[in-house]
Amino acid sequence: MSTDTIKNARTFRAFKSRNYRLFFSGQSISLIGTWMQKTAVSWVIYTLTHSTFMLGLTLFASLFPAFLFSLIGGVVSDRYNRYRVLLTTQVASLIQAVLLAILILLKHYEIWEILTLSVILGIINAFDVPARQSLIYEMVEDKEDLPNALALNSSMVNLSRIVGPALAGIVLEGIGDGACFLLNALSFVAVIISLLLMKLPEYKHVVHKKNVFGELKEGMAYIKRTPSISFVLIMLALISLLVLPFSTLIPYYARDVFHGTARTFGVIDSFIGLGAFSGAIFLASVKSGTDLRRILFINTLVFGGGLVLFSHEHTYWLALLFVTIAGFGMMSQITVTNTIIQTTSAPKMRGRVISYYALAFFGMQPLGGLLVGTISKYIGPNDTLMGQGIAALILGGIHWRFLHKEKLKKQQALVLESGTDLQVV
Repeated sequence: MSTDTIKNARTFRAFKSRNYRLFFSGQSISLIGTWMQKTAVSWVIYTLTHSTFMLGLTLFASLFPAFLFSLIGGVVSDRYNRYRVLLTTQVASLIQAVLLAILILLKHYEIWEILTLSVILGIINAFDVPARQSLIYEMVEDKEDLPNALALNSSMVNLSRIVGPALAGIVLEGIGDGACFLLNALSFVAVIISLLLMKLPEYKHVVHKKNVFGELKEGMAYIKRTPSISFVLIMLALISLLVLPFSTLIPYYARDVFHGTARTFGVIDSFIGLGAFSGAIFLASVKSGTDLRRILFINTLVFGGGLVLFSHEHTYWLALLFVTIAGFGMMSQITVTNTIIQTTSAPKMRGRVISYYALAFFGMQPLGGLLVGTISKYIGPNDTLMGQGIAALILGGIHWRFLHKEKLKKQQALVLESGTDLQVV
């Protein structure tokens, strides 16, 4: 067997599981539609208002409800059949997408109507994310393939981020914004069919003695006494608040910096996805046992560096290069954190821990979107984006300090252990 064959087998080893293959194929189609809709919403809002603050408010409307309800979503994922919860949320997402498509196609819509439907989608996602992420564990037959499945899942998300915005840019110019929303609605049919074709182990109902709030408290206590999980969650929360909302400023760069159209916006967003997709494939290809926390630290610096370079760049092709670098670094913030949580959490706690992950990711981003939109009004989008890159570099430094302390603790523990062994001898 050639080296390339071995590498490819390692990269795609999670596809050995039939249920995961079904999930991957259906979700791939759905996510392309999702990114088409996200791109179209941002472009419609910015075209109507010419306001970076409104872009931040739109992000807030779509993500903040997930912040409010994600912890309850995690408890629901642990208490009930995750498969049925996921199927329900996907049907609900289909209905939301159809309503939004009808609204746009009728051409009689107001900003508040788009924001309201974005809020509804955020509530659905609060229950969807914990169930979907937890169910991946059950889809993979060989649990050693779980990190690979999560990395492939991330590559799927980021590949859709390349294809979705690019298609959205073409459709927005060629057909109109309504087509983007309609195609997204149709894309949910694929993931619903893939879920219906799955053959998962029979669900065994477990009686839960504690109420919802008692289980939430139990989940928080578990995270507190597990530093490896609590640290990456805190880092993700800070990155989500200060850095990840950089995407809200991309329409400004497409329209006002590079004097482009909807297609320009789609291209920039696609290059962010290209970088993130490359990073996800890299992560899927790493050997088992690789120190993922070190990769997370390095890629945080890459993320920050890419944003700093992009922030004041006016040469289009260089800007695309820098934003691709930023996308590569961005990938680790979500994927590595998710992988660490999935592989180290106790099975009975997985749904609740993932809900705190969703809280850090979805909860901080909308607040960050408002923060970025507000700051950009006073110091300008370019300096705001540069500040976000600097924040990522600072957080990378904090991460390095944590890793250094952990290394010293291990060394001290080995020294004490060696001393004890000598005394026994």
